[in-house]
Amino acid sequence: MIYDASSLDILYRGRLVELREMAESMKISKSGSVEVLRARLIHSIVLKDLDLSWDGIQGMSHNELGGILKIFGIKSSGSHRERRQRLWLHLNFDSRRMTIERLAEMDRDELHELCMRLEAPLTGNRTVLMGRVAGVLTNQLNGWGRIKRSLRRNGLKLSVSDPVTKAQENSEDDLEIANIDFDMDSPIAVIEDAHDSLILGIDTLGPDIQRDLRIISSYASEIDRIVGTILRGCGGIWGEGQRELMLRISKRRGWPVNDEAVRTRLARVSTDIAEIRGARIGEFGRMSSNSLLREQVISESSAQRIRQKMEFTDSLLREMGT
Repeated sequence: MIYDASSLDILYRGRLVELREMAESMKISKSGSVEVLRARLIHSIVLKDLDLSWDGIQGMSHNELGGILKIFGIKSSGSHRERRQRLWLHLNFDSRRMTIERLAEMDRDELHELCMRLEAPLTGNRTVLMGRVAGVLTNQLNGWGRIKRSLRRNGLKLSVSDPVTKAQENSEDDLEIANIDFDMDSPIAVIEDAHDSLILGIDTLGPDIQRDLRIISSYASEIDRIVGTILRGCGGIWGEGQRELMLRISKRRGWPVNDEAVRTRLARVSTDIAEIRGARIGEFGRMSSNSLLREQVISESSAQRIRQKMEFTDSLLREMGT
């Protein structure tokens, strides 16, 4: 497939503000998260001659779909149907917001439409349909909605003759994080996106939850600042502990975060901000092996880091409480 590699490279590397400026200059909608906007621009600039509607996707061959998925920078393997599902999801939804919580807010007609587009059986009540959509989303987990990390970091300028080892990748990640200034405020576009994410679709929620989320959304700039402070103190790592710390600080400041729906949204938005700021998502970075994880935890240096994090948490809570 022939495409403009230079434009694609720019889109892979682009940050939210840059992509929004590009979209505005081309009279393309600039709404949505950075990955939603990136997919829209790749479609409009790099693949502008392709019909990527649902009907168009249905008419594509197995190999064509694989090539297009690679251009979008997402998982390209799988069966013919899985590729169709993944491409349609990537073009039409934000993976951060297409959650089980969101499915629970949909009525039967919406779920029926999703089942049709995802080529799932259409019979059954609302609960059955929701289960089918959830099954597809689970099967496609991490396969769409976000370009691969290597593309976001290096674009298309990777040399196949110079393979990068896992250890080298981790060293590069550590260096990147060390060079990030977490004290800087995020661009206004990020703050606006966080505000919108907190109140997205709240009309379907109870009045008390709506009120609480509107209050929380008014603190979008403050949320960004707190996330930056936590990242600075935790070495650029953002995981379950950091999300919990965010919630504890919010509660200490008197924000209405007692309801689980409010806590879930705040945690999700905080994680989005952390990722945009350049955090390494996950308590132990890229550690995936249980044995490696145990070695990391039981080492004396790790124990010292944990003690330092606990001391930092206590001091941060005292600071936020003043």
